[in-house]
Amino acid sequence: MSQPRPTLNPLPALIFSSRWLQLPLYLGLIAAQGVYVYLFLHELWLLIRSATSLTEQGIMLIVLGLIDVVMISNLLVMVIVGGYETFVSRLRLEGHPDQPEWLSHVNASVLKVKLAMAIIGISSIHLLKTFIEAGQLGLPMCGAVEAGVLCTKASATGVMWQTIIHCVFILSAIGIAYTDKLMTGVSAKREHEAHH
Repeated sequence: MSQPRPTLNPLPALIFSSRWLQLPLYLGLIAAQGVYVYLFLHELWLLIRSATSLTEQGIMLIVLGLIDVVMISNLLVMVIVGGYETFVSRLRLEGHPDQPEWLSHVNASVLKVKLAMAIIGISSIHLLKTFIEAGQLGLPMCGAVEAGVLCTKASATGVMWQTIIHCVFILSAIGIAYTDKLMTGVSAKREHEAHH
């Protein structure tokens, strides 16, 4: 026989129920993911339609853009599913054949590390796109010349700052993962001591 749920006093019940205020935020992220699906299909159609007239570099840049959209969409799924499961309510997916592997052991720490890794992946794609375009450094900036003239969207300073920011993302992720490892070790040690 299952135990009855404990009843909460009004103030703790109100505070605990306030987690449901996050629901519109997650629904908004689902709508944002719909926008990314539209963007992906639009970019894919442009790639298919103009595949014969594009250079290899042009095709590569569009494909990297598509990968970027997919990675951002993956990040959204992690935030929506993992965040809802961690901070709002259980999804009760145990035993479901489509349950994501990572969801079975998700908590705030795991979610932070996974998000940091996803952000590094997205930053890597942007940096790769910049490096591909860096071959045009030295050309006049686009917008300062008329259409049809070779130009660049990247500057040497912009490439340098993008690289520095990417390195900061990597160092931050290493710091988060290291802190998480330390905290997990401390928790495991306390648990071990409590059993002996």
